[in-house]
Amino acid sequence: MFEPKRLVAAMSLVWLSAGAARAEESTVDMKQADGNRVEAEALDMVSVVGSAEDAKDMPASATYLGTEDIRDQSYGDVNRMLRKAPGVNIREEDGFGLFPNISFRGVDTTRSAKITVMEDGVMVAPAPYSAPAAYYNPAAGRMSGIEVLKGGSQIKYGPHITGGVMNYLSTPIPLEGKAYLKSIYGSYGEFRTQGFVGDTLDTAHGKVGYLVEGFYRGSDGFKSIDTTPDFKDSDQTGFQQVEPMVRLSWEPNTAMYQKLEVKFGYSSMDADETYLGLSEADFRNDPYRRYSSTRFDNIDSEQFGGFARYFVSPTDNLDIVTTAYYKEFDRNWSKLQDISINGVNRDLARSLAGDYGGTGLACLKGDLTCRLRVRDNNRSYYAGGVETAATYRFDSGEVHHELNGGMRYHEDREARFQHDTRYTQNNQGVITNVVEGAPGSQDDRYGLTNAYAFYLKDRMEWGKWGFTPGIRYEHLNQEYVNNLNPNTNGRSSLDMYAGGGSLDYRFNDDVMVFASAHRGFSPPSPQNSVIDQLGEETSNAYELGTKYTHGAFSAEVTGFYTQFENLLVVNNIGGAGTGQSENFGKVDTRGVEVAMNYDAGEDFGWGFSNPYFVSFTYTDTEQLNDATSTDAESIFSYGKKGNKVPYIPEFALSFGTGLHFQQWGVDVAANYVSSSFTSASNTEQQVNGVGVPDSRFGTTDEYAIMDVSAYYKVAKGVKILGGVQNASNEEYIVSRQPYGPRPGMPLFAYGGFELDFDI
Repeated sequence: MFEPKRLVAAMSLVWLSAGAARAEESTVDMKQADGNRVEAEALDMVSVVGSAEDAKDMPASATYLGTEDIRDQSYGDVNRMLRKAPGVNIREEDGFGLFPNISFRGVDTTRSAKITVMEDGVMVAPAPYSAPAAYYNPAAGRMSGIEVLKGGSQIKYGPHITGGVMNYLSTPIPLEGKAYLKSIYGSYGEFRTQGFVGDTLDTAHGKVGYLVEGFYRGSDGFKSIDTTPDFKDSDQTGFQQVEPMVRLSWEPNTAMYQKLEVKFGYSSMDADETYLGLSEADFRNDPYRRYSSTRFDNIDSEQFGGFARYFVSPTDNLDIVTTAYYKEFDRNWSKLQDISINGVNRDLARSLAGDYGGTGLACLKGDLTCRLRVRDNNRSYYAGGVETAATYRFDSGEVHHELNGGMRYHEDREARFQHDTRYTQNNQGVITNVVEGAPGSQDDRYGLTNAYAFYLKDRMEWGKWGFTPGIRYEHLNQEYVNNLNPNTNGRSSLDMYAGGGSLDYRFNDDVMVFASAHRGFSPPSPQNSVIDQLGEETSNAYELGTKYTHGAFSAEVTGFYTQFENLLVVNNIGGAGTGQSENFGKVDTRGVEVAMNYDAGEDFGWGFSNPYFVSFTYTDTEQLNDATSTDAESIFSYGKKGNKVPYIPEFALSFGTGLHFQQWGVDVAANYVSSSFTSASNTEQQVNGVGVPDSRFGTTDEYAIMDVSAYYKVAKGVKILGGVQNASNEEYIVSRQPYGPRPGMPLFAYGGFELDFDI
């Protein structure tokens, strides 16, 4: 059994890293034996791309969203931030970005489970192997950048490499003293503030850096719950989110360059969020309504953890980075599970679609005597590990090599200890009786994974050519224990292999072409491995692209084709159904990504900035076999050969422009997303695979929205700012999961200030 105290002790002793990483900004002097001084990069943060300029030069599909990209529009929602990144498929859920569903190049969107998501190079999912779809996402509004990497370059990251890699970059320790504060006030009682202070000091013992940061976001919510004689809090649909962070670093005065960094963070969220949507008719009448039956829905979560990171450069050509990390995450989502009328259970999605003669919908609205079953989805997680990586640079004849390899030991665990509470209501929606189940009576089980990962890749350059082969291997030991059904307990092991290579050619300083092919994998959970005896999801992915950069203009066009050999999908919708997974079979995804950036002001020397951007994605998905599942709860059940994958829109387009003068600036961004099917059966009706009414089946809406922001510099380091998001107040269905139609955020207006000072 994993012992947190051992890892916490190790964090102060081990060397650390999350991959052969790039560095940001600072350089330090390093003494050599001959007395000469050379400069070496200091790893202020681990990243997968490095910078916007690095993204232009990488022989892969890469996007870097920097601090300005995040701050200019004052976004707090990662879904909105990622619109600038082509090849990204987004399924919104709550309108605030609290529970993002992100996929790259057509993989399953559910809870971002099929991509590797990191923060500063460390995996963010509470249990990346045992339960990657775990309802946690760091507050995007506090980040200094976001990186997206797809294609063969993701081989060195894992464990989910059938889609791609996304890395959040938290606020780095500043090289010089800095104090920052930004606060905005907006519609629906939203208040958001971020502040930090930090510095890097020269001392007799070396450079010592520190950063102390606080982030808060709260809102009353944009939905209203139907009132009843005993419930009047109709605006109880908001949330509160708190995320403080501390970072410390030390670069000792030694002949050999080295650096130690420690980071600790805490996250707390309390949200009155629900799984339940609306009937189609009620949505079209008022998409921001909630039925009285959702009054008890609430999610409360808490996470703490951090890492220790040590970087050492024994020679000019060798860098070694080691990271020890640990975190714990607890959450309890109390949500309406189903209803009971005259002692007979009724499904929520079928009730929303008008089944049961309309009695189910009447119960949800509080117009019928019935019983509500609310489930406390109480779960706890931990994850920890140690990883080390090294980069060695050398020449072999005319070929320059950058050899990069690493290994990681990781352990994570998900534990469920759940119970149900039953509320009886009368025909006015008044609660007349409450019966609470014993803790752990509904579910008492856990899944545990121990994983050993190894990778090796070599970047070779000669003349205008570049070639990068790479391999990855992971060994998993998994355990599943169900205290309510011990007969299902068991252990399993799994070996996963991935590999590939990329080839690139630079015609000149402006034009580069690249191509890659790689085999990816995504592991099953302990339950899926032990009980369902499922192997890993595998894929073969190919891409061909070109990049052009000249002055103030840059463009990237990439074509991709991915063959999923055994797509693993969750055999339920929004927590209903069996909860097990299945091997759906073969799926092909193909498409084109286009990204362009241009600054007319820079190009023509106007004395002010006039940037433009375009991000376009075309995605075509195809099921290559009929689905084997006959579980009516599954959105992948009854899928037919030739149909499309659910929740992957065919077209997504974002474009925008801005004017930035010395004293003021304005930005306008627009986003268009085509409709998509919400089930593999590709029906446009609210009917599941066996012909039963079900509000989760059908399509999402096609929509186009526009965001506008502006700022004015009152004095040096002082800005006032404001803006409008969804300026046309578009009403649209973004999802039919978990239960029925759900809206995007309506018109949101805000104003505030930003203080940015050197200290």
